[in-house]
Amino acid sequence: MTEERRLALIVSPTEAAQAAADMLRDRYEWVPVEQATLAVALGGDGFLLQTLHTMLDRRRILPVFGMNLGTVGFLMNEWSPDLLENRIERARTFTVTPLSMEAVTVDGETVSYPAINEVSLLRETRQTARLEVTIDGRTVLPELVCDGVLAATPAGSTAYNLSAQGPILPLESAMIALTPISPFRPRRWRGAILPERTRISFRVLDPVKRPVSAVADQREVRDVATVSVAIDRANSLSLLFDPEHALDDRITMEQFAV
Repeated sequence: MTEERRLALIVSPTEAAQAAADMLRDRYEWVPVEQATLAVALGGDGFLLQTLHTMLDRRRILPVFGMNLGTVGFLMNEWSPDLLENRIERARTFTVTPLSMEAVTVDGETVSYPAINEVSLLRETRQTARLEVTIDGRTVLPELVCDGVLAATPAGSTAYNLSAQGPILPLESAMIALTPISPFRPRRWRGAILPERTRISFRVLDPVKRPVSAVADQREVRDVATVSVAIDRANSLSLLFDPEHALDDRITMEQFAV
């Protein structure tokens, strides 16, 4: 490890990740996160998102080189204990810009959360949600009747957004996917692709009879009245990937998955 680069090891509590961490601790020099210039994360995609959210919460954002000890590992590199410093030296860096969600509840409480993948509005009961959708102050859908709607970043476009039949966005597209979840009215609306400078606002039209929750990745706010979503450029995140497993290539190839 060079004098300039100080590595911190962040590990999922799973048995596989803990065993891998023991191997790395024997081979390389590590420092606490507070002293590090780069973090190595061991786990799955969910653990990586948790790690990034912790950095955002603590206002200490480090570049992250993740290795997959989970299931899918779409956001991770392959696990190997060998030549770690060389891999980091050769790695390609990708910037991931999160969304910022501001939700106001029916009771008037304001809650703000970042979202690396997506912000989702979801019905809380069996009744469909009724939402007004506004783009940069202009109402584009006076009434969207649906199970929900989500705004996804390019990095998150292959996750929940793709499951909801939303578009896959290239990592450097500077776009946001706005995707309905089981839309009932208007029937033919299947979503939109918006410039990342766009500010998206939602108003729940019947929040008492048809309550709606807002979810920023995994953080939920119940019984919302309004929700605003915009890109948060002040808190960009850096992910490092092996050149042969770079994130932009993975996102591109997802468009040909069958």
